Amino acid sequence: MAETYDFPSDLRAGQEELHQVRAELLALLKRLPWSVEQLDGFSDTNGWRKVERPASPDWTEDEQAEVEKLRQRERELAVFVTCHRFWAEIAPEKKVDARMKLKHAR
Repeated sequence: MAETYDFPSDLRAGQEELHQVRAELLALLKRLPWSVEQLDGFSDTNGWRKVERPASPDWTEDEQAEVEKLRQRERELAVFVTCHRFWAEIAPEKKVDARMKLKHAR
């Protein structure tokens, strides 16, 4: 029978915000040019797979600040979730299972 866990509301909220911040960061990085600094495009057809990149304009200061803000919040939330007092109540052999269940809890 599958184990169930009574996650505290602040831990659930932290995990949910972590999912949201990561999704927002991923969406932002997909919209931005591939390089933070302005670089010429390139093409490498001699390797085991073809790699091409168009020329990349640099990121604006606002874009860099937004990425850094999201990355900082992601780090804060990751520390909050992984260091939460709840984990001290869980037997070591069940922590991985509990962590996986928290990641998928709604």
